[in-house]
Amino acid sequence: MRFRVPRIAPSEITPQEVYLSRRALLAGALATGASAVLPAAEPSPQGAPLNFTVNSQYSVKETPNKFEEITTYNNFYEFGTDKDSPSHEAHTLRTRPWSVNVYGEAEVHGTFDLEDLLKGQALEERIYRFRCVEAWSMVVPWVGIPLSNLLQRFKPTSRAKYVEFTTLYDPRQMPGQRVPVLTWPYVEGLRIDEAMHPLTLMVVGLYGRVLPNQDGAPLRLIVPWKYGFKGIKSIVKIGFTAVQPRTAWNVAAPDEYGFYANVNPQVDHPRWSQASERRIGAPFLAARRPTLPFNGYADQVASLYQGMDLRRYF
Repeated sequence: MRFRVPRIAPSEITPQEVYLSRRALLAGALATGASAVLPAAEPSPQGAPLNFTVNSQYSVKETPNKFEEITTYNNFYEFGTDKDSPSHEAHTLRTRPWSVNVYGEAEVHGTFDLEDLLKGQALEERIYRFRCVEAWSMVVPWVGIPLSNLLQRFKPTSRAKYVEFTTLYDPRQMPGQRVPVLTWPYVEGLRIDEAMHPLTLMVVGLYGRVLPNQDGAPLRLIVPWKYGFKGIKSIVKIGFTAVQPRTAWNVAAPDEYGFYANVNPQVDHPRWSQASERRIGAPFLAARRPTLPFNGYADQVASLYQGMDLRRYF
């Protein structure tokens, strides 16, 4: 897999005051009715503005990456293995109509249209650090809802120990699925206490607008203290399970990609160090920055793993 770091000057990054003023304008347009939080259904409403509030409690104070960086440098193997492949190929994905099947150890099961699934849910923007296992990082203004708010609707039972997520499988729309790079469809999972943690976000947008296809439209997961491959995209199934899900990268390379995938500078990938990272958009020769345990969210999440050997459960 080719790894290229864009040579983008800091001067090209959106100035913080411009971004904040635009964010305030969008936030001020918060709808007052009981209508769905997403725009009216279209064949693929990429880029439509969203109604949201700004959650400063869970936002980092770092300047976000440029929109162009966030949308042109992605891992989304369903559309190719190069970082720029999704931005070129994901136009084939149709995100309307879209539905999600809910199953497993919960009282409420069924298939739900996306608009019905999100109806009545208040969207919020959170600026999170995003850390990929290849040692590159971004700061992204995601828009979504706390995953716990969504999962509680389905009333998981006491037997639900994990939550399993599955990506759409349709090689006609996702040409990367025609190549056996992974066992398709893509599957990811969380322990249920991780899924219910207030930092875990079900995302529908970024930069105040509907999520672009290449970033996982129309519904993706963000768990900011974990490596990016845990952030499954284009979700069509959510299951509550009693046993740990068999996840795509863990099945493909269990010695390289653990189920937990917590950002840990002391546990290297077998082919590269995880002790430092390079922020996308920084000058190519800029100094790398040290990797922070749990991607800088240790104060909020380290207690989830108390007593665990994090070298073994990586």
